[in-house]
Amino acid sequence: EKAGTWDTAFFDQSTREEVRELIRLKGENLVDSFCSDLEFGTGGLRGKRGVGTNRINKYTIGMATQGLCNYLLKSNTDTPLKFAIAYDSRHQSPELAMITAEVCAANGIQVFLFNELRPTPELSYAIRTLKCSGGVMVTASHNPPEYNGYKAFWSDGAQVVAPHDQGIIAEVRKIQQIDEVKWTGNSHLIQNMPAEMDDLFIEKSLEQCLSRNEPTMDFSMPIVYTALHGTGATLIPNVLSKYGFTNTFVVKEQHAPDGNFSTVKSPNPEEAEALKMALALAEKVNANLVLGTDPDADRVGVAARDNQGNLRLLNGNETGALLVDYVLSRKDEAGLLKDNDFIVSTVVTSELIREIAQYYGVKDFVTLTGFKHIASVIGELEGKERFLVGGEESYGYMIGDFVRDKDAVTSCLIIAEMAAWHHSQGKTLYDQLELI
Repeated sequence: EKAGTWDTAFFDQSTREEVRELIRLKGENLVDSFCSDLEFGTGGLRGKRGVGTNRINKYTIGMATQGLCNYLLKSNTDTPLKFAIAYDSRHQSPELAMITAEVCAANGIQVFLFNELRPTPELSYAIRTLKCSGGVMVTASHNPPEYNGYKAFWSDGAQVVAPHDQGIIAEVRKIQQIDEVKWTGNSHLIQNMPAEMDDLFIEKSLEQCLSRNEPTMDFSMPIVYTALHGTGATLIPNVLSKYGFTNTFVVKEQHAPDGNFSTVKSPNPEEAEALKMALALAEKVNANLVLGTDPDADRVGVAARDNQGNLRLLNGNETGALLVDYVLSRKDEAGLLKDNDFIVSTVVTSELIREIAQYYGVKDFVTLTGFKHIASVIGELEGKERFLVGGEESYGYMIGDFVRDKDAVTSCLIIAEMAAWHHSQGKTLYDQLELI
């Protein structure tokens, strides 16, 4: 009966035909597609693509976006609303981004829409730069190809936290029918993201560097990078080149966007298998460093040479410890540490990171799991304390506070700089990890 409500004039012909076939077959797909309504969680939406109330499709995305718009309009009654939208390389991501934009515009909200796929951290930066009320990243992060969804962001460029998360969820749950959604209207409110956003973001990433002008730096150090068919390809080779690295090799087979992620079992840089092709290329070109990012380029996996010359995968805690050590030690050497500096990690992250901060006399904060909680601490202390670096064991890091979410673009840059710096001192990253 529930599926039958999707075989009506409100739905497009393709959807109606798929629903009829599901009803005819009366199998597990019918049950799974309509057994419940896809939940809008504290981070947004995520699920398998397909027809039905328990699937990601233009109708469930539209209904969720209407609820999000209703909450935004209730929360911001004094000023015109602006909203930023980006998307990754997954199947239907551009179409779902446009549906989101059209519903926002129909509700009178001005939309800045990236006209090509871009990383999550750039969306966070765009929200802050354009002073938007919020934003959406159409992605399912590192989930398998059949998934999609979106992450919801607030005006600070961070994923929504209390009380806004529960407020949005409540409004989304009120939308029960697709005819409650404003699907069209005010198309003039949708405009392309300003063309200079890439350059502005890259410049901010470069500002986080600590050793660029050191005379001993080896800019020819071989680096291998893989985008795993995702958004990192749009910015990361560029930012490494602008820094000055002259010997960066990309895994060509994984560089073009591909919603099937056809060369990997899972586009997750936390898994060794995902970096298999990058490691093979690194051996071929004798690279010192391997970097790999997930589809929306907020997580980064790393491999480096150990003291026997073998490539060794670093886990998230090891990379996090190296980054905190590098940022704090270089700032300490330059006399740039301040009394109000701090770092942030989460309860599931190695306490080694806190030990390093304490060694340098830098305050450390520990939050609940999730980068939105790290961003919340930064927001609370903004203007009083200075955030330097932070992260958690799930391969997500942030250097500087110009974005408020995991930032694999800037992380790749600083990890590469860190490796080159230690290389110039006659050490590998593995040597430095042993020293720590």
